[in-house]
Amino acid sequence: MTTFVFRNQTVEPFLDYDGMIYSGYDDISVTHADADRYIWFYQVPVNANSVQLAEEIDSYRGKLDLVLSGIDNQKPFIVFSLVNLFPLRVTGDQTALDEAIAAFNAHVAQLSRERRNVKWVDFSEFTLRYDADMLINWKYFLMSQTLLNPKLAHDFQAWWSRIEEELSMKRKKCLVLDLDNTLWGGVLGEDGIDGIRLGGDYPGKAYTYWQRSLLQLSRHGVILAVCSKNNEADVIEAWEKNAAMVLKREHFSAVRINWKDKVTNMRELAAELNIGLDSMVFLDDSPIERELVKQMLPEVEVPDFPDKPYGLMPFFKELLEKYFRIYLVTDEDRSKTEQYQANALRQAEQSRFTDLEGYLYSLDMSLDIIPADEHNLPRIAQMTQKTNQFNLTTRRYDEAAVRQRLDDGWRIYCMSVRDRFGDSGITGTIFLEPVDDLTMHIDTLLLSCRILGRGIEEAFIKTVFNLLRLDGFRKVKAVYLPTAKNSQTADFYDRMGMTCMSVDNDGAKHYEMPLTDVFELKNYYNIRVL
Repeated sequence: MTTFVFRNQTVEPFLDYDGMIYSGYDDISVTHADADRYIWFYQVPVNANSVQLAEEIDSYRGKLDLVLSGIDNQKPFIVFSLVNLFPLRVTGDQTALDEAIAAFNAHVAQLSRERRNVKWVDFSEFTLRYDADMLINWKYFLMSQTLLNPKLAHDFQAWWSRIEEELSMKRKKCLVLDLDNTLWGGVLGEDGIDGIRLGGDYPGKAYTYWQRSLLQLSRHGVILAVCSKNNEADVIEAWEKNAAMVLKREHFSAVRINWKDKVTNMRELAAELNIGLDSMVFLDDSPIERELVKQMLPEVEVPDFPDKPYGLMPFFKELLEKYFRIYLVTDEDRSKTEQYQANALRQAEQSRFTDLEGYLYSLDMSLDIIPADEHNLPRIAQMTQKTNQFNLTTRRYDEAAVRQRLDDGWRIYCMSVRDRFGDSGITGTIFLEPVDDLTMHIDTLLLSCRILGRGIEEAFIKTVFNLLRLDGFRKVKAVYLPTAKNSQTADFYDRMGMTCMSVDNDGAKHYEMPLTDVFELKNYYNIRVL
């Protein structure tokens, strides 16, 4: 991928990898129209004349707007906020520079709301980690125009790597919590419902802030689960009767409250939620329990838990930045807890039936097949970034790449699923690349793991095949690319009646099938094509 960087100072120590091209200092005359994406990384210059400097900062807005007007608005454009690394104030009433910086940053934030390709990155999040005298190395600045201290390059690159994951909508899916001395202070079995530390003065106040923060994490799409050695009846009573309790049973998508070892419980939670262990972060105040999970389940992230309650909020910030923050929260993210709880109800309902068809009829399932558009495109891109198990090729696309394929004539559909237990939202997508006037090739086919087990994947692809046939296509091609996580899909195209034409040395399987007959669909699906 080629990235063109607009800069007003030397940035190579910080943004230096294959495919990087740099502008001249404060030069917007060349924009490299063939670049895949753009970065605007200006910093506040050093100048003791704050009025003059404020005028220069004001000019950056016009320059940025001019650049944006001349490039493809489908390509990602990442803008760093302005930070004054070396503030100089001759008199106390000099505010013009601060106002100019604030105006530029506000302008970029507004652009990011108006233009989907513009992403705003808060550079102060990085610079505030350091004392002022660490931010600049004057020797390097005077010799090479590198204002930000090059000794911070390694830290910057680690931070920037996480920001790029955030922009790509990658994060961990599930936070698994112990209870005693983790979600609240004290031991419930010893201290009782009213004796645990929660609410009121310190240390209870620390746990209240902690629970409120975890609740916000849940509301933004992170699954919360419990893994605790405790008496379940006691915990349920505490959830119901302790007036200071912020997080209650309904906020957790799955719980394991028993006296079994936590490794077994973690495996069961992953199976119940139908997610990989590598999607989970485990929190426990006990170093022994943490070490057991680390040793037995190395895929799970197990950060050290703070020794004192006053460390909980800094710890939450660390969790957020390292594992859970993404640039944009989708509607599906916001309803994640309800969706997993609905899955639990479906599983309970299934146990009432002796045959699968009777169970599927009882669900009253509705499937909407929707062409990709500006509304659902962020969710489609997000699914390609994070779906691993039912993903036939595991190709990753950001929003710009999805838009580019639409512009190139690809057909991209997504699927929204709901039933009598709830709305799962957009949980599947298929990318179809035209080969010729009669042939389509399936580049990507994926479904969220939480809707599997109901035959929805077959209904989805058969509906798409019928649409292609109606539009005059007579053949479909596809490929299965094996990964460590998608083995369950290895024979999916075989089951759909496609013919395997060849198998590569790496296990990739190439398929073809004529679109001559209409595919029959089970009548327990209510399917709409929008």
